[in-house]
Amino acid sequence: MSNTRMTWQSFRDQLEKYPEQILQFEYAAGTLVAPSYHITEIKQAPVTSVDCGGKMNTWTEIIVQLWEPEESQTHRAMAVNKALKIVDLVEKNMDLHPKAIVKIEFGNAAFDTRQMYPAELRLEGENLVVNLQPDATQCKATERGATCGTPKEIPVTLKAGTSCTPGGGCC
Repeated sequence: MSNTRMTWQSFRDQLEKYPEQILQFEYAAGTLVAPSYHITEIKQAPVTSVDCGGKMNTWTEIIVQLWEPEESQTHRAMAVNKALKIVDLVEKNMDLHPKAIVKIEFGNAAFDTRQMYPAELRLEGENLVVNLQPDATQCKATERGATCGTPKEIPVTLKAGTSCTPGGGCC
């Protein structure tokens, strides 16, 4: 899969292709979530925002939360079919929007908790590895050609002996 944002339906479809594979999550280059991880919850979050250009934006995210216990409970990660059983249980209780954007939420003692996108799913032997990529901030208004009410380049003129501090006129 490409580096585009994956929908819930496409993520689920990919998992269903490989039910017997071992499900691994790579949260940093060459670093996998410990095999004793648990899928603790699946959240569906409708997001409504207004960007700095005044435009309202709406979308839905489905967040799969992973928890890594401090003590290793197993040496082998769960099979994809076990993860799909958790998904089925969630979907019996909540309709998950098929076009929602998928995020995986994870953190441990060495990696601050964050939500990341599944950038690709790849087969490596018996493993189905979900490569996670961090999100980046963006300005939706500039993507539409707006400038948020400010010029693209803000000229800064300082008098000799002054500094750029709050109230100093340059910010």
